[in-house]
Amino acid sequence: MIALETKTATSTQRRHSILRTLAALMWTAATLLWATAAHAAAPGINGPTFSLTASEGSISQPDGQAVYSWGYGCTLGSTPTFAPAAIAGAFCNPMQIPGPTLIVTEGQTVTVTLTNGLPAAAGNTSILFPGFNVTTSGGVAGLLTQEAAPGGTVTYTFLASSPGTRAYYSGTQGDLQVEMGLYGAIIVLPNSVPAACTTPAIRSNLYGLTDWATANGVPGAPEKDFRHKASAYDHAKTCYDREYLFQFSEMDPRIHANALAQVTAKKGCVAGAAGCSLAVPTEPYHPAYFMINGRSMPDNMDTNYAPQYPSQPYNGNPHMHPGELTLLRIIGQGRWQHPFHEHGNHVRVLARDANLILSSSDANSLAGPLLFTTTTTPGQAMDGIFYFTGRGLNWDMYGHNPLSTNTTAHAKDACVPDANGYNTGAPGAINYFEWCQDHNKPVQAKPFGDVAGGGPVTLPDPNLFTNGPWFGGSMYLGPDATIRAVGATGTTPPSGTIANSPTAEAGFAFMWHSHNEREITTNNVFPGGMLMMMLVDSREFVIDESL
Repeated sequence: MIALETKTATSTQRRHSILRTLAALMWTAATLLWATAAHAAAPGINGPTFSLTASEGSISQPDGQAVYSWGYGCTLGSTPTFAPAAIAGAFCNPMQIPGPTLIVTEGQTVTVTLTNGLPAAAGNTSILFPGFNVTTSGGVAGLLTQEAAPGGTVTYTFLASSPGTRAYYSGTQGDLQVEMGLYGAIIVLPNSVPAACTTPAIRSNLYGLTDWATANGVPGAPEKDFRHKASAYDHAKTCYDREYLFQFSEMDPRIHANALAQVTAKKGCVAGAAGCSLAVPTEPYHPAYFMINGRSMPDNMDTNYAPQYPSQPYNGNPHMHPGELTLLRIIGQGRWQHPFHEHGNHVRVLARDANLILSSSDANSLAGPLLFTTTTTPGQAMDGIFYFTGRGLNWDMYGHNPLSTNTTAHAKDACVPDANGYNTGAPGAINYFEWCQDHNKPVQAKPFGDVAGGGPVTLPDPNLFTNGPWFGGSMYLGPDATIRAVGATGTTPPSGTIANSPTAEAGFAFMWHSHNEREITTNNVFPGGMLMMMLVDSREFVIDESL
């Protein structure tokens, strides 16, 4: 099943026939990408000591453009340690967008040495670390912090005083340098994990302790643990099962083209000499590219560290099993607000800019808002929890059928509600965390019955119902769910898209996207931009975020 919203781009600019064709190809590519099971996680490099370089390069966009940009990366000759370790094939080039995600632990003294590898005409550059008390050494004095002159270095040192997610970005001519791509994220992990977060009963998937896929010998099980820690903060209410980092930004390609033209014209000039500087206008501002982790849809659904994106290593495509607590680390890195909507549930905010939102009357309770859209303002970070259980669907998404004669496809799984109404007493069951109020409740009494025949709706002919590559098939979760619900002779098509075998991944797909319609376009053509898919996978499917 694919839950989508239809969006219509209103802009009339640059609607070339090639780009319209591209839009169709992008959407088809997105379908194919769901089959590759590309996942996000929150990859980065471990500290507490980092050697970064600010360099020039280019990043790619789905319309075929290579956009001249600047970005932070790993200094040549440095040997970073990548995290999470379960992700193979990691790389950190001297220029990437966003910059390397810096992962440190609360209480560590963090040292970041920045080398200015930008063209001489670009002048000085720097890094700001909002929320930390920073001391510097080397470099030259700037307006907001010490800066690295062209070819020079500066070192920033600070104590990772509290856990959470924060932004870092250039503190030099920010209207140009941040626009060009000089920004990144720093994740501070809690020094100690609350005991509640390490108790198996609190965790949804248990990562192989009693996981269904492990118990049933599914290839690839048990699932690897791709979290950096079991909790986001030093607080028992911040446990989580999976984590994803999303950095939202936008680009005005005219600014980048102007910067490239001036850099090219002044190639070879001596830094500080008369005329060896840039005068790139940054207003009026008309961004045409809208990115998640440096990529636009559908590129953001390719794998982390995909070789076709040497300067855009991070993707954005979350996966989860029902009931899992999924930590979203969200940062607004551009100049605009981005009202991002996560379909399937609201997001419970834990903290903003690494400050937990606590109840004024009870320090053991969190008081963050429940958001329909996680709207970010420039430079702001937030941590929140998202989960999906199927509650509110008003049908049994596992396809249970008490009248089924099938004894091998979990058609008669039990659902014993806990105090909150969920099936949590049997962690090894495939329907762990099912909302028991909907147990044994079919979508309709007969697989293709009409209203008079006992069904709530009259369904169209199945050949029409499934025509096209985007329909997910069954409204039930998992590769064998249709058989559970209607038996081997049922006419409801199996889960999975045409591009995705129903014997493999067959989950629910929810579009996650900006609620600013222009921001889900690439150069004003839909679909693109700040758009991705969140996949809820049955426990029959092993989520491997190292792919």
